[in-house]
Amino acid sequence: MTRFTELMAFQRDTEALSQIAGRLGWDQETVMPRGAAAQRGDEMAAIEAVLHARRTDARIADWLDQARPGDAAGRRALELINRSYRRNACIAAPLASEIARTTSVAQGLWAQARAQDDVALFLPTLQKVLSLKREAGQALSAGGFGADAYDALLDDYEPGATASSIAAMFDRMRPRLVALRERVLGASTQPAALHGRFPHAAQLALAREMADAFGYDWNRGRLDLAVHPFSSGSGDDVRITTRVVENDPFNCLYSTLHETGHACYEQGIAPAHRLTPLGQGVSMGVHESQSRIYENQLGRSRAFTHWLFGRMRAHADGFTPASADDFYATVNRVQPGFIRTEADEIQYNLHVMMRFDLERALVDGSLAAGELEQAWNQRFEKDFGLAVDRPSNGMLQDVHWSVGLFGYFPTYTLGNVYAGCLHQALRKDVPELDSSLARGVAKPATEWLRERLHQHGALFRPADLIEQACGQAPTPEPLLDYLEAKFGQIYRL
Repeated sequence: MTRFTELMAFQRDTEALSQIAGRLGWDQETVMPRGAAAQRGDEMAAIEAVLHARRTDARIADWLDQARPGDAAGRRALELINRSYRRNACIAAPLASEIARTTSVAQGLWAQARAQDDVALFLPTLQKVLSLKREAGQALSAGGFGADAYDALLDDYEPGATASSIAAMFDRMRPRLVALRERVLGASTQPAALHGRFPHAAQLALAREMADAFGYDWNRGRLDLAVHPFSSGSGDDVRITTRVVENDPFNCLYSTLHETGHACYEQGIAPAHRLTPLGQGVSMGVHESQSRIYENQLGRSRAFTHWLFGRMRAHADGFTPASADDFYATVNRVQPGFIRTEADEIQYNLHVMMRFDLERALVDGSLAAGELEQAWNQRFEKDFGLAVDRPSNGMLQDVHWSVGLFGYFPTYTLGNVYAGCLHQALRKDVPELDSSLARGVAKPATEWLRERLHQHGALFRPADLIEQACGQAPTPEPLLDYLEAKFGQIYRL
């Protein structure tokens, strides 16, 4: 064996163990008995100790120094292994294990606190998670990953991004988003709300239909219920989850479509990359571009909602609105609301921008965990004009901070920006797309995305991958132009 093949064989086992750790996380959020939380925390800590030891194994440095890959894929694999080796070497093994143990237990406590609207139940654990992640961020920053702790954590989800670059992008987007929201909310034309009875089983059946319409491979996946929907896995085992609210079927249907976007990305990666550093999505921004383009530009399009209108009438009792065009407007209805995952396309990014500012303050220490609820409620009322009525509609609504995902939130809006660019290119290349969507067939879009983006996995850096797929560097303008055109038409602005 050459040094390169030795390294890749070692890496294959590391990737396989990482998939097993992910499966433990899936189990915890779907079917694990509630009483198993503490034991699962110990199990997650144990497997993280094994993974950390492998990722910092001293032999990796020698392999990296002596390996001679024969192609671009091999060189990119070495780049990613080197990055992982250097990042993991910054984190002491006990800290890595403790983060895994604490966040595993914290997820269950968050779910319980959310159900009971009890911030006090969750606050001590949040303080511990924040302290651990701040320590990790500081260690990574000292090791050359980011100017400060927050940049170092952000770099884990979107390599190359910085808080300053994200903030500049948000400042560029916010004025147009706020102005569009004000025009929409002040318009004389306002779509009607959805009405009807949507049984649990019917919602899940239609959710499966929608995932199938976009090409999700059920032979390599499954759909389950979770408190906060997510996608898990890669290659031949990619699972999605959703949640069901009987008086709000869009919650289930569009959460499923969102996770289908993530899953189709992972299922579409070239088999040759499987269980290598290239065998997963390259960044969370790119990943979110797939979930958001499926959910919004495609799933909320006039053509696809016309098909969905017929399917929902078949599954619901007392269903309104009465026409497919009215239903399209209802699906895209803009209203102030508390929940990010249920927000319309205009306001969604404003939810993300608020969280970005709050989590930066938490990580740099200018905002204490005990002050978060008040800071959240004050900022939310300022940004959205609503007084938060209960914690599950406020700081307890998202799972991310409980599991230590500080730096993740801005990738949602970055994903929207990438999705705007991809959608513009997709429409140019597949002019017959609407005729397919109107029949409930979105596979031509998935096939285009698979060719341009999915198959490559992590072969290219995030911005380079988007530029290669779209033919131009990513900018917010295609997204903002799309939003203004779409909602201008719906609201007759």
